[in-house]
Amino acid sequence: MIRLSLCMIVKNEEAVLTRVLASAIQFADEILVADTGSTDRTVEIARQYTKHIYHYPWNDDFAAARNFICEKVTTEYWMWLDADDVVPAESITAILKLKETLSKSPQPDVVMMKYIAGFQPDGTPAFTYDRERILRTDRHFRWKGRVHEAIAPRGRILYSPIQIEHRKPASALTHSDRNLKIYETMLADGELLDPRHQYYYARELIDHKQYEKARPVLEHFLNEPDGWYENKADACLLLARCHEMLRNTAASQLSLFQSFLYDRPRAKTCCEIGRLKLSLGEISQAVFWYQLALKDRPEYHPNAFIEADYYDFIPLIQLCVCYDRMGNYDKALYYHKETKKIRPDSPAVLTNEEYFQTISSNHKTNGLPIL
Repeated sequence: MIRLSLCMIVKNEEAVLTRVLASAIQFADEILVADTGSTDRTVEIARQYTKHIYHYPWNDDFAAARNFICEKVTTEYWMWLDADDVVPAESITAILKLKETLSKSPQPDVVMMKYIAGFQPDGTPAFTYDRERILRTDRHFRWKGRVHEAIAPRGRILYSPIQIEHRKPASALTHSDRNLKIYETMLADGELLDPRHQYYYARELIDHKQYEKARPVLEHFLNEPDGWYENKADACLLLARCHEMLRNTAASQLSLFQSFLYDRPRAKTCCEIGRLKLSLGEISQAVFWYQLALKDRPEYHPNAFIEADYYDFIPLIQLCVCYDRMGNYDKALYYHKETKKIRPDSPAVLTNEEYFQTISSNHKTNGLPIL
C-alpha cells in the first residue's frame, strides 16, 4: 500500500475544518497544513489532527501557497482538499482501496476524481466535473495560477469514480470580489493573462455583472490558438449571456452556435438556444432544441462541466411550457408529469401542478411561466 499525504492551505476555516480533517485522518498518512493568516481557531483545530502546520505569509497567490506546502511531502503520493470540501464515507473507503491498487504497476501519475461543486435542494448533484486530486510525488507536479490555480495532468492518468463534495458554508455563498481584485492587480502590474486565466477573469467579471467588460475578454480568449476546448465551449455560452444582457439577441445566438466548433451540440447549449428561441416566440424551434437536449448524455463528455439539470429537468419543464404556448395541453401535461418524477417538490413543478389542476379543455389561462 502506498503512503499518501494530504496538502491543504487554510485561512479562518474554523466553521468547516473539523469536518474535513476528521475524514482525512482516516486515509492520509500525514496531513500538511499551510495557514495563510488565520485569526480564528483554525490553527488550534488543525493541531488536533496534525503536527505539520506551517505559517505562510499571504501574497495573493494561491499557487505559491499550495506549492509551498506540497514541497514538504515525504510520501509516494499526495492529495489536496479545500477546507470546505467533504469526503463522504463511501469515498473514504474507496480511497483506502485505491491506496492498495496504486502500489501496483503501472502506477498512475495522476488520479482524477469527481468534484461535486453544486447541489439541488434535495441533495442530488447539480454541477460535477473531473479534477486532478492525487498526484505522484516524484513527478514534481506544481500548481500554476495566482487564482483559479490548477495542475496540468500529464503522464499516466487514472479516472476514478470517487467523489469529493465542495460544500461552502452559507456565509460564503455570495460572490466575493477577492479573485476579481487579484486579476485586476495582475493586469495593473502589466502581467499578461494566459488563455486559461482570460477565461476565468471573464467569469469573474460576469459574476459581478460587468458584461461590457467581460465581452472583449471572452472574444480575445476565443481567438487564442491555445486554450482548453472545454473552456472555449463554455466561453461561447458566457459570451452569449453577455450579448443577451447587453440586448444584442442576434449576437447571442451566433455565440451559442459558435460552441459547435468545439463539440457536438451539448445539452446545456441546446437548452440555452431553446430558451432564447422561446423568448423570441419561435416556439417550434425551441421545441426542437429542447428535444435535442434530452438526447444528450453526460457520460459522453469526459472532463466536461456537467450540470445535471440540462439533461432532463430543464428541457422537460421547458417543453411543458412550449406545448402550453402552442395550445397542446395533453403534451404539456405529459412533460409536466415527467418533471414531477425528477423533482416533485420543485417550486416550478408545484406551480405547474396548480396550473394543470385548474385548466380545462374550453378554458385557457395566461399560460405557464418560462424558466
